[in-house]
Amino acid sequence: MIITRLLTGLLLFIGGMHMMRMGLFNLAGDNMRAWLIRFTKTPARGLITGTLVTMITQSSSAVSVLTIGLTHARLLSFPQTIGIILGTNIGTTFTTQLIALDLGKHALPVFIVGCILWFIPRSPWRAVGASLAGFGCIFLGINVMQAMIGPLQEMRWLPKILTHASGNYLSAILIGAVLTAIIQSSSAVTAITMGFMNQNMIPLATGIAIVLGSNIGTCVTAVLAAVGSSVPAKKVAWVHVFLNVAGVLLFIPLIQPLASIVSWLTDSPDLQIAHSQTIFNIVCSLIALPFTYSIALLADFFIPDKIKPR
Repeated sequence: MIITRLLTGLLLFIGGMHMMRMGLFNLAGDNMRAWLIRFTKTPARGLITGTLVTMITQSSSAVSVLTIGLTHARLLSFPQTIGIILGTNIGTTFTTQLIALDLGKHALPVFIVGCILWFIPRSPWRAVGASLAGFGCIFLGINVMQAMIGPLQEMRWLPKILTHASGNYLSAILIGAVLTAIIQSSSAVTAITMGFMNQNMIPLATGIAIVLGSNIGTCVTAVLAAVGSSVPAKKVAWVHVFLNVAGVLLFIPLIQPLASIVSWLTDSPDLQIAHSQTIFNIVCSLIALPFTYSIALLADFFIPDKIKPR
């Protein structure tokens, strides 16, 4: 019964994310493609554009898939895409910051208003309605999931898994990566992690490690989208994997200092997790930005466009 309710909350959350993205995509229209093509001539501009487009669409995976499609169609060169990928990692933290806000009490009214607007025939209002309804659905799902996390402690297997993860950062990272790969939503994994934190089931450092793992798990969508694509499109997907894995490996020794920093910034477990993800993604993206062309050359070496004849 508990698992069923938890899954119901998860379905509400993921369904709300898809509904909100659908509305935001319809509002943005073809402008997203134009923005990605026009404003990504340099890595820095690509990072800014990738950040803004991801914030608008609320989906780093969707922007990554769109980028792979544009690269496959030869509308973007491979080096241009690296800045965009770094930007999507920053832009996705906006979703986490929204989730961390205590908006659950407004979820139902927002959902109802969104449903009403969705029935208006004119397209812009329908898109706004879908976005609002999805936004409300997200927080309804969070309310359901977090209400069920407390009773989950009664199940013997979950405390054992979380206790093991609490003593091993690599295990916590693996949990975050696998969960994200399965449910295809790093935001949902972050919301569940916040629930564990609020119930004192895991320490902050473990929560941060799970969220770091979710950054690796979210790469699965890009890899799947690149299957059967051109070589440059495959490079985009695998560079996405490389950047996220490298960032997580870089931060493993820094998890405890990061936990201390976010604890100093706020007492709220939700905001601590949100701030830690934001700091992680911004720092990793800014570190990688000056090396975008070197990363592109490295990708060209390991995944050549053509096999040279012997």
